[in-house]
Amino acid sequence: MKNLDWASLSFGYIPTDYNVRCYYRDGKWGEIEVCSDEYIKLHMAATCLHYGQEAFEGLKAYRCPDGKIRVFRMDENARRLQDTCRGILMPPLPDDRFEEMVIKAVRLNQEYVPTYESGATLYIRPLMIGTSAQVGVRPANEYLFLILVTPVGPYFKGGFSPNPYVIVRNYDRSAPLGTGMFKVGGNYAASFRANALAHEKGYASEFYLDAKEKKYIDECGAANFFGIKDNTYITPKSSSILPSITNKSLMQLARDMGLRVEQRAILEEELATFEEAGACGTAAVISPISYIDDWETGARYQFSKNGEPGPISQKLYHHLRNIQYGIEEDVHGWTQVVVE
Repeated sequence: MKNLDWASLSFGYIPTDYNVRCYYRDGKWGEIEVCSDEYIKLHMAATCLHYGQEAFEGLKAYRCPDGKIRVFRMDENARRLQDTCRGILMPPLPDDRFEEMVIKAVRLNQEYVPTYESGATLYIRPLMIGTSAQVGVRPANEYLFLILVTPVGPYFKGGFSPNPYVIVRNYDRSAPLGTGMFKVGGNYAASFRANALAHEKGYASEFYLDAKEKKYIDECGAANFFGIKDNTYITPKSSSILPSITNKSLMQLARDMGLRVEQRAILEEELATFEEAGACGTAAVISPISYIDDWETGARYQFSKNGEPGPISQKLYHHLRNIQYGIEEDVHGWTQVVVE
């Protein structure tokens, strides 16, 4: 293993030895290439630069107590990337090619998978971009798909501890019938300004209401929202929300624990009735929410007691993490060993 201070890693970028690439030309995907160059030679008129034709994914590899390295639900990432590709007219990458490239990228860089004890992981970033040169507004006819990896620490500095959020009514991250359900960079660029404002005011992240009516809960920054009340796991249903693989997993684990699960529209006022709340996604798994402020109404929706995550959030978090690390039985077949 590399001699890095694993426990002090941020959620940033550290160079690794290799990335893997595959090019789409003449109507078909080519062979997988292994590359040690961190840079891409790209035409200045590439469609990804001018019209945002790009898609990406995010997943992790875990060094487990049994010494093996596992990845979590990469088949779901492959399918979600295909959905995004269809949404913005890019050629879908076959499942088997996606999974083969994930495994190759992890194996080639296995010395960068952090120790189990550190709590850090190897972040895997698949990326597809339109590369052909044109100034007309239309899809590219050539593409690059690559996978880079980098070791990362917790997404939030405090790790699994409650964070405050703030409702931002003057900004939208995505809109109904737009690209919110796809994982494209434009959705994230659209959140930068609201996110910076939230940080300036001392919040961990911004909190979005639906773009159409400003009545319903959409997302916690770039993450899905869930609330707990009356032994029920509740999460929004909206065409402008990215279908989170972490949220999908938590919903199944909640059912396994005997909770009811509801995926439906959630009015802002319902926040006052939740016993626990959290943001969930690959980067943080679960980020418990301490409170959500609404600047416009002056309301504060409080969830955390004594600065600790709620009991159900804790159970869900540790259960999911233990499955990812091979500690608890993977009854749903979500993990795959990529290095014995």
